[in-house]
Amino acid sequence: MAGLRLGPLLRYIDWESASSATVWIEADRPCTVDVRCADGASGSSPTFSVAGHHYALVVVTGLTPGTTTAYEVLLGGRHVWPPEDSRFPDSTITTPPLASRDAPVPVRIAFGSCRWAAPPASDDDPAGPDALDTLAARLAADPGAPRPDALLLLGDQVYADETSPATRRRLAARRDISEPPGAEVADYEEYTYLYDESWRDPEVRWLLSTVPSSMIFDDHDVIDDWNTSGAWLAEIRSTPWWHERIVSGLMSYWVYQHLGNLSPAALAADPLYAAVRAQPDGTELLRRFAADTAVEPSRARWSYRRDFGRVRVLMVDSRAARVLDEQERSMLSDEEAAWMRRQALADPETYDHLLIGTSLPWLLPPLVHEAENWNAALCQGERGGPDGRWARFGEKLRRGADLEHWAAFPDSFRRLTELLREVGSGTDAPATVCVLSGDVHHAYIAEPEWPASTPGGVPTAHIVQLTCSPLHNSIPRTLRIGFRFGWSRAGRWLGGLLARHGRSGPPPVRWEKSGGPWFGNQLMTLTLHGRKAALTLVQATGKSREAQFETVLDRDLTVGE
Repeated sequence: MAGLRLGPLLRYIDWESASSATVWIEADRPCTVDVRCADGASGSSPTFSVAGHHYALVVVTGLTPGTTTAYEVLLGGRHVWPPEDSRFPDSTITTPPLASRDAPVPVRIAFGSCRWAAPPASDDDPAGPDALDTLAARLAADPGAPRPDALLLLGDQVYADETSPATRRRLAARRDISEPPGAEVADYEEYTYLYDESWRDPEVRWLLSTVPSSMIFDDHDVIDDWNTSGAWLAEIRSTPWWHERIVSGLMSYWVYQHLGNLSPAALAADPLYAAVRAQPDGTELLRRFAADTAVEPSRARWSYRRDFGRVRVLMVDSRAARVLDEQERSMLSDEEAAWMRRQALADPETYDHLLIGTSLPWLLPPLVHEAENWNAALCQGERGGPDGRWARFGEKLRRGADLEHWAAFPDSFRRLTELLREVGSGTDAPATVCVLSGDVHHAYIAEPEWPASTPGGVPTAHIVQLTCSPLHNSIPRTLRIGFRFGWSRAGRWLGGLLARHGRSGPPPVRWEKSGGPWFGNQLMTLTLHGRKAALTLVQATGKSREAQFETVLDRDLTVGE
């Protein structure tokens, strides 16, 4: 008999018809997976196989708009979810009511990043209480409480390069971890250990079964500082273990995260998905795709768009889509940047809020921004040429200090800034344009201000950088001090000195911190209704087994409405 190895994860909810959804599972052997809802909606799919593992992404149809229905999962006709002895409420699928411009539906979107897995609900957890565990406990205790309509996970869903003691023991039982890559994951099978540890956490497992999730990777999903620079890439490609790591990382991301981001229509049109499902074993097909993509990133698009009523979400790949040639350095390839621009500007009258999910913040503390700009100038040879002493120093500093956010790609920073200004201007401008980010292990709000002389005019939309990290991790005290200093007047002054030395010139906008920095395991939630927007930040506090959310911030983001 087939058993449920992992999942179910509720992934895509169709907000246009409000009648379909997708549910992802991993079984322990080939079988047919059925999802049956209490209201009669259902879906069925055979599993597909990759590297000895068996998966299905079931499209559930026949859902009723504006309802919540419990569902069960059957493998080979046998009930496997919810467990008979579950201490959690039934897993449910909630569909939005059908809406119009005159009668918009409120949308609640929660987001965060950087969740390091650890023994669930352990009071001696060195990272403190897990924000997703705490969210699950809150929702399970009060099934009638408002739930997020979507959970956006903005990177570092797993840590391939920072494994837990439990995972290291599994690795050591399989191979000699004194040999590279040591206690980091080496191949696809070891990637499955990371998802086991992260998604089998009982609270998180139930949460992801009942709250729809959308995901994008960041560096730790593969390795710290993934695609920092061309020199970094050349160096790591020379190691004997890297090829298998990157191929396995992209394969596992495709299976565990990427597929669930797609709509049923996109899945039906995806030739790789069709080919893998058609094979008794899709491993080699997926390996070839991942290997080709590792060499030529344009073979895949990991970015995607989601529409939640009158809220448009663009989840942007700011890792694999990079151009790393030092003289053509760009956060996004030309094709990826053009895709983002098309999606942001298409049919502006159809949305009131634009959310751009990018794991790396657009607006950083001013000192950090100027340091990254300065470093980029040094690496490009602004002082002494591309092979000079300053360039070599800049490359060493870039890797050592993680100087690889949008500010470290100055042309990309300017293009994104101009796109946001353009989207936020004109008669059809949305009420808000929010850049949602994580990565930096603290939370803050930053608001830009364009000069009155800006070509094209100053935007009318409220444009804001919202950064929320981590869900479950920590930050050293020295970095906390450094981030605080980065916002200070002295930090701005020091940043100005770096800008002059790097000859980088002023940024196209100025920005101020309007909230934070906040440190802790935390989650932000946007509530969007019509042209109104509100933001809440909560932190998980107390012992892990009894953690509660403390509300740090409740703020109205509506401007001029």
